[in-house]
Amino acid sequence: MESLRVLELYSGIGGMHYALKESGVPVQVVAAIDINTTANEIYKHNFPDTPLWNKTIEGITLNDFNKLSFDMILMSPPCQPFTRIGLQRDIADPRTKSLLHILDLLPRLSRLPRFILLENVKGFENSSAREHLVKTLMECGYTIQEFMVSPTSVGIPNSRLRYYLIAKISTEKISDASPHPAESDSLVEPSVSSPLGPGTCLPEEEKHGGEALYKLETAKDAQRKINQNNDLSVKQIQDFMEPQMEVNMEHYLLPPKTLLRYAMLLDIVRPTCRRSVCFTKGYGRYVEGTGSVLQCCMETEMESVFRGLDQCSEEEKLQRLLKLKLRYFTPREVANLMGFPKSFSFPEHIPTKHQYKVLGNSLNVVVVAKLIQQLVS
Repeated sequence: MESLRVLELYSGIGGMHYALKESGVPVQVVAAIDINTTANEIYKHNFPDTPLWNKTIEGITLNDFNKLSFDMILMSPPCQPFTRIGLQRDIADPRTKSLLHILDLLPRLSRLPRFILLENVKGFENSSAREHLVKTLMECGYTIQEFMVSPTSVGIPNSRLRYYLIAKISTEKISDASPHPAESDSLVEPSVSSPLGPGTCLPEEEKHGGEALYKLETAKDAQRKINQNNDLSVKQIQDFMEPQMEVNMEHYLLPPKTLLRYAMLLDIVRPTCRRSVCFTKGYGRYVEGTGSVLQCCMETEMESVFRGLDQCSEEEKLQRLLKLKLRYFTPREVANLMGFPKSFSFPEHIPTKHQYKVLGNSLNVVVVAKLIQQLVS
């Protein structure tokens, strides 16, 4: 097929651009647009030849869009108006203005793009923004499909359940063949007229209930993790780790203060595990719900450390916890688990905490690549 002209909105660190490359579809990114200066530095570092616009989407006119003459829009609008831990103000949140601006301009474009892909958090599927999006696309003559997908669907040991919508001008019917992720139950293909239905799965970190065994973990939690680690369709964590000799792992060890205060809340994984929880922008700074930590000492059994830990003195508690040699995943390892290729890198001056932050705001490259393949097939 001939090369598609692609407009990359909310371009961040280039997750969508890498997904295009991974998909194998011939494309030219005609413009990438974002206002995050750190993300833009990283994008420019990796894609120096792509036109990068450091401006608000609301400030872009109909004429500006028409001049770009694009065949495809890829976008991942701000998720804060829809997250379960936020205020969920939906279209009343000022951060949805840019999406509403795009939906206002879309029907008035001199030439409608053939393809559209949008990514957002779980919660978007029940929003007024989603209703407005679907209504606008259908009025413009698009055929759409919606999905909830986690990277475990494509063999990556990381939970990052996200909403995806793909849209194609109706004359180019979307392939009835499901994309590769459909092999997993975490991909749902509902009708276009209703929000995602009963097949939708919860992210692992939302499942609770039952009496705690140890480390605030219930029998149900423990069994779920055993089931995940027995799923041979998912790779092991060690396949995504950096070689020990290439990085100083001492730098990533959890400090004693963090161990003592948050030990019971940590999601701990081993290199042989086939699971990890979603990495967020707070990883490395906050503990609860921001991502898994890695147990580096395999000789120590976690249960032996945590059994009766709350009865120990602070000094004994710390000695026990230190035996596990718990560390944060490095930014490169987080990028690996999010499907970024080896060619992706950070400019040297970007601090580690900012690397974690922009990764937490990004998307899974491999999942998006599979959906792009389905979209243009």
